[in-house]
Amino acid sequence: MISAATAIPPANRALRTWLYLLAALVVAMVAVGGATRLTGSGLSITEWRPVTGAVPPLTAEAWAAEFERYKDTPQYRILNQGLGLSDFKVLYAWEWGHRMLGRIIGLAFFLPLVVFWLRGRLNLRLGLALLGLGLLGGLQGAIGWIMVASGLQPGMTAVAPLKLALHLTTASLILAGLVWLAAGLRGATGRPAGARLRRTAYALPLLVLLQIFLGGLVAGSHAGLVYNTWPTMNGDLVPDLSGLFVVKPWIENFVDNVTLVQFNHRMTAYLLLAVALLHALDARLAGRGAARRAAGIAGLALLQAALGITALLLAVPLWAALAHQVLAMAVLVMAVVHARLSRGTVPASATLGPASIPFGYEALAERRV
Repeated sequence: MISAATAIPPANRALRTWLYLLAALVVAMVAVGGATRLTGSGLSITEWRPVTGAVPPLTAEAWAAEFERYKDTPQYRILNQGLGLSDFKVLYAWEWGHRMLGRIIGLAFFLPLVVFWLRGRLNLRLGLALLGLGLLGGLQGAIGWIMVASGLQPGMTAVAPLKLALHLTTASLILAGLVWLAAGLRGATGRPAGARLRRTAYALPLLVLLQIFLGGLVAGSHAGLVYNTWPTMNGDLVPDLSGLFVVKPWIENFVDNVTLVQFNHRMTAYLLLAVALLHALDARLAGRGAARRAAGIAGLALLQAALGITALLLAVPLWAALAHQVLAMAVLVMAVVHARLSRGTVPASATLGPASIPFGYEALAERRV
C-alpha cells in the first residue's frame, strides 16, 4: 500500500501523464528521424509546407509532380538515378511520417496546454517553462527545414552534419525539459542529495547531451563507416595528429574530418561512462536514496557503450544504429530524472488526492511500499 504522504494530487497526475506521453512521442520522433536518415529518405520531400504538407499525394498526377521535384535534387542525380516511382514512394513515406509525427506532437502539446491553463492547473513557473518548450519546439521545426535545405544544395547528397547534430540535440533538449518538469511534479517530499552527488547528477545530463551532439556529427558525416575496430582505431589508440587535423582551417576538423569526429565520440563515451560508474559508487558509499538511480544510469551507460561498439564493429547496420539512438534517449531520460530528484522535491499541492502508485520513470527507482 502506498502511504498518503506519497500520493500525487489528481491535477499533478494529469499533468505528469501528459508530459510523459509527450516525452514518449519525442522519443518516437527521434527513432523515426533516425530511420529516415538511415534509409536516405530525408530529402524526398523538397518543400516545407507546415499545413498543406500534412496531406500526401493522392492521385497519380500528384505523385508524378512530387517525383519530378525529387528528380531535380542532387541526391537523385548523383545517387538515385533511375529510381522508380514505387521506390520513391517508400522514401516519401518515411519523410512524410516523420513530419506528420512532428505535427501530431505540436497538437498534443498545445491543445492540452490550453486546457490546463483554462482550468487553472498551471502556476506561473510551470506555465512559463511549458511556453519555453513550445517555442523550442517551433525552433526545432525551423531547424529541421534548414537541415533539409542544406541537403538540396548543389553537389549535396545528404544534409549537413552540423545541422543534423543541432536538430538531434534540440529534440533531446525538448525531451529533457519535458522529463525534468514531469519529475518535479511528483507527490512525495524528497530530501536533496549531498552537494557532491548533486553536482555530479547535474553534470551527467550535460555530458549525455554533448555525447548525443557528437553522435549526430558521426551520423551526419558517416564517420561510423570508417575505423570499424575497437578498442583501437585501425591499430592506434590515438590517431596521429596529422590525421586528426588534416582539414584547413583546423576548426572544421571537428565537423568534417571523420577521424576526429569518431575519435571525439569515443573519448566522450569513455568520459561519460567513467563519471556514471564513479557516481554510482559514490552514491552507494554515501548510503543515499539516489544510489539506485545512479546505478541505473551506470547500467544504461554500459549497455549503450556495448551497443555502440557493436554497431561500429558491424559497420552500422540499420537495427544497431536505431537501437543506439533510442537507447541514448533512455540514458538521457534517466539522467534528467536523477538530476531533478537529487535537488529534492516538495508536494506541489497541500491537498492530496487519493493514494496511487506514482507514475513516471522515477517510480521505478524509488517506489516505497
